[in-house]
Parts: sequence; structure tokens; C-alpha cells
Amino acid sequence: MSVVAEGVRGCLTKMAAQVSAQGEVSYTLRAGEHELSLNERIGSPLSIQWTGAIACTHCGRATRKSFAQGHCYPCFKRLAQCDTCIVKPETCHFFQGTCREPQWGEKHCFQPHVVYLANSSGLKVGITRNTQVPTRWMDQGAIQALPILEVDTRLQSGQVEMLFKEQVADRTNWRAMLKGQVPPLDLQEERDRLLIGLESGLSDLSEQFGEGALRRLNGPVQHFTYPVHTFPQKVVSHNLDKQPLVSGTLMGIKGQYLMLDSGVINLRKYTGYEVAIQ
Repeated sequence: MSVVAEGVRGCLTKMAAQVSAQGEVSYTLRAGEHELSLNERIGSPLSIQWTGAIACTHCGRATRKSFAQGHCYPCFKRLAQCDTCIVKPETCHFFQGTCREPQWGEKHCFQPHVVYLANSSGLKVGITRNTQVPTRWMDQGAIQALPILEVDTRLQSGQVEMLFKEQVADRTNWRAMLKGQVPPLDLQEERDRLLIGLESGLSDLSEQFGEGALRRLNGPVQHFTYPVHTFPQKVVSHNLDKQPLVSGTLMGIKGQYLMLDSGVINLRKYTGYEVAIQ
């Protein structure tokens, strides 16, 4: 990809995030073949103009509406990555022989997954592929994260998450996350409390999965600091579908949100939208 300072035009994909050894997160906006480093733009004017065009991120065809974060309707109906079991992994139906793309499923769903605790807007449980650590946590705007268990498949991770959801939420309050008023938690203490309280259910799942399929992780808590000059006191959300031009001073970045003095925008929501950025 070409790296440019400003004046980019292309279809959005989710921002790339990297974290330093000190936990400082840096962001790169991606539009087509262009990349724009954003941390250095904090405190400066930024405008995003939607051209009215949307391209499917899978097949590239023009589409009037984006489905499942950047897909045209035919791809949305055909691709396994757009199936409901991706957001509800406990409903995986691979072994029923009804997976839309069995080869894709074997590659993406039959690999180690991590069950984790995170603090984005308070304590939450989540799952992700090993290869998505720590990206998943930065995408959620977590200030802390702790892997607690590892399993062999996405289905198993969904079943474990369902058990934990009896005790802890699995969603982020994005408005609270963006206000920055999230106190730190002792995630190791929370992990130990939950593992003790759910011991019977975890034992049942371990017996169901087979010996060694449910593995406890004992790594350290990871901490994240986001490039934010000022958190919004009131969260007002921009919508490119209703307001094609979004502009203001960039005050911060957290999760997949840009914080402008005029409001916030979730760039991941507009994957596939062609924009001009100044």
C-alpha cells in the first residue's frame, strides 16, 4: 500500500491498530490503496466525504447497500463469514453438513480460540481466534484484557462464552467506552472468581470436549492507552448515509471510532464506502 499524508480517496476498511510495549495504541486509516497515520493528526482538522459509492469488500462489485460490514447482498447470503454463527458461534452447524463454505469453515473455525475477559465499558467476556490477539481488544476499545481459557474450535469457544454469560456481560456499552470514564478492574481476581463459580459447568464442558481441549491460561493482564486528547462529554454519532460529509477537529481515537469535536464516527460500520479524506 502507498502511505500518504492527506488527500486520500478510496473504499474504507477497518482501521489498523498497533500497540507498543508500553501499551500505547497507534492507528492507521485505510482507504483503498492508501494509508493515513492518524495519531499525528490529533488536534488537527479532518474531513470525510462519502462519494455515494459502495463496493463489496469480497467481490468488488458496486452495491447500493452494505451488508455485514462491507458485503453486497449476494455475498452476504453466500459467504460463511456472513452467517449468523459467526456472531453466535455456539450455533455452529458445520457438523450438520450445512456450512455455506466447508473449506472456509475448516480454515477459520477449526483453530485455537481464546476466551478472554476485557474492560471496555466494564467487565465483559469475549472470544477471538489466537491470531486476533491483541487486535480484537483494541477494536473494542478495551483498556485491559486477560486471556483466561483456550479451546480448539470456534464452536467450543462459543459454548464456553455462553456459560460465562450467566455471570458477566458479553457486550460493550460503546457510549460509555467513548466517554473514557471506565475505572480499571482487577481482571485476575475477576477471572478467579468466575472460574470458581463456574467450576461445575466448565467441568461438564471439559468432559464434552475431550481431555486437554479446555486449557487454562495464566498470562499477564494487557493494558491499552488510546490516543485521545479530549473525551466527549456527550456522545453524538455521525451517520454517512444521512450526512455524507463529516468534518471537525480530531480529538481522539478509540476502538474503531474517530472522536471529532463535532461528533464520533465508527469507521468499521462504513467498510466498503468510498470516501475522500482531507
